[in-house]
Amino acid sequence: MTATSEAPTGSASSKASDADRYDLSREEQAIVETVAEFVERDVRPVVQELEHANTYPERLIDQMKTLGMFGLAIPETHGGVAVSTPCYVSVTEELARGWMSLAGAVGGHTVVSKLILQFGTPEQQARYLPRLATGEVRAAMALTEPGGGSDLQAMRTVARRDGDSYVVNGSKTWITNARRAGVIALLCKTDPDAVPAHRGISLLLVEHGPGLIVSRDLPKLGYKGVESCELAFDDHRTPVTSLLGGEEGRGFAQMMQGLEVGRIQVAARALGVGRAAFEDSLRYAQERESFGVPIWQHQSIGNYLADMATKLTAARQLTLYAARRMDEGHRVDLEAGMAKLFASETAMQIAVDAVRIHGAYGYSTEFDVERYFRDAPLMIVGEGTNEIQRGVIARQLVARDRQHQQA
Repeated sequence: MTATSEAPTGSASSKASDADRYDLSREEQAIVETVAEFVERDVRPVVQELEHANTYPERLIDQMKTLGMFGLAIPETHGGVAVSTPCYVSVTEELARGWMSLAGAVGGHTVVSKLILQFGTPEQQARYLPRLATGEVRAAMALTEPGGGSDLQAMRTVARRDGDSYVVNGSKTWITNARRAGVIALLCKTDPDAVPAHRGISLLLVEHGPGLIVSRDLPKLGYKGVESCELAFDDHRTPVTSLLGGEEGRGFAQMMQGLEVGRIQVAARALGVGRAAFEDSLRYAQERESFGVPIWQHQSIGNYLADMATKLTAARQLTLYAARRMDEGHRVDLEAGMAKLFASETAMQIAVDAVRIHGAYGYSTEFDVERYFRDAPLMIVGEGTNEIQRGVIARQLVARDRQHQQA
């Protein structure tokens, strides 16, 4: 990814998180600035039209491929430009600041790339990673089922061995990039009778073909432009070599590690949405006057701005902490859960308060605030609901406390 040395003209947002980039290399800082420029120059002028029309952003996605955004989790040996997780957080925040849907288009792709890099066989890595790095092949994750939600172990999608193939039957829902994905990381049961259930769960790297049907596109409140679909598997055949890592029963553990990346990414998306809503509100509160003064001087509006900035800064630091811990080699199910929980709730609150600050204009489709208000709820329920996150956090707190006592 190449970068110019100048920050985007007139972009207060490009300066908003500079203090949080102190631990990025100069090359990584340049990458983040390149993304910020892309957002200012190419995304913000067209996002309202594309989003309201629910139009797939083909041109923007192609530009993201050219900039190397689909290869940020893949090392140079496989054609990518692997960056640190804090850098990835900053890139995701910049994308989501412009349009959260663009960050979402990269999110699942990155998780699958990391899964293949960490667990894939040499043949799987050679087959997919170079093309994932360029965006020639896009990736999707297929976890959630219509009747299962966050209870992944209760899934009903089954892959049965038949010679040199698995035959897959079942269904998945809320799959981002489903129509355009060249590879789908499918979580399914290869041993439905296993006890405990997670020992019978595997990950298959499936591709579109007979028996894999995109049954419908789901209508959504926000997160427009990119597709979220239901998938139906009806005797879909995939080769045995599509089993991630080549060993059955490892899929649940593999995906749990993948979700740590996913939850950090969702937290970073929330940072971007929250930051955009805050910055729009900060500017508007200085321009809009009532009772003879800019409205930020009214205590109630000033309090909103103060709370927005404080919570947003705290959410960013929590997310970066989880990112740094991941790069140090630690499991971060606790830290990623905290970051996703706090950042998403913060983004939702900031979006609501942005509407309050803008008054009637916050309810108008002529302003971007209403889009933030529609996009923010996705991060509350995506990648595991916040109710699930609280359960994960509580269990990890107890587990780590017991480990500490035994040490």
